[in-house]
Amino acid sequence: MTEDASPGLGLPSLGGRSSLREQVADALRALLVSGRLRPGELYSAPGLAAEFGVSPTPVREAMLDLVREGLVEPVRNKGFRVTAMSDAELDALAELRGLIEVPVMTAVARDADADTWRRVEELRPLARSMVDAAAAKDLARYVALDTEFHLRFLALHGNDYVVEVVRDLRGRSRLFGLAEMAERGTLPGNAVEHEEMVDLVLARDADGMARLMRDHLGQIRQAWAGRDPSPT
Repeated sequence: MTEDASPGLGLPSLGGRSSLREQVADALRALLVSGRLRPGELYSAPGLAAEFGVSPTPVREAMLDLVREGLVEPVRNKGFRVTAMSDAELDALAELRGLIEVPVMTAVARDADADTWRRVEELRPLARSMVDAAAAKDLARYVALDTEFHLRFLALHGNDYVVEVVRDLRGRSRLFGLAEMAERGTLPGNAVEHEEMVDLVLARDADGMARLMRDHLGQIRQAWAGRDPSPT
């Protein structure tokens, strides 16, 4: 596509918020992961800035951050194009998430103490907000909440490298299947699983956490590749 595709994305206004470059970059990552920003489409900094309610400068700076991460590529005198990823690449990212997140979150449930219970209980409002975002089909907000939930949950394990690696894996992913899940009404069911994760830690149910995480990431893996996540 050769024209600016940014109008009509329904982006949130970021005016008046601190660290605009980081705020814009986070918002753009959420739109990338949710599939709202599509591969092959051109997006201009002025067009995106108008929807964010900020000047083009922090948008250009944020886009350059995404260029360095390999998420978009610059198109001279036109803007930025979202880079495409193959199903094999998306599946590889999902596999890595499973290798890291399943054992780590299982360990959090198994080794939970009073401090862990307190901190994981603080994630419950996030989990409930995700259900609301899923019901409203607000995919950008859903992805932002989902990212915050999982990274804060993984942080309970105490390994900062795990958090940073998963942050990078999530940032590189594309959940094009989320829109289809939202339209079918199955996304709220996926969202509900996050509050179940909280409850499993409170119950110190490591086996239950392992089963839930395998199922949860399995659905996401299929969504990344744009396939129907429902059983056949």
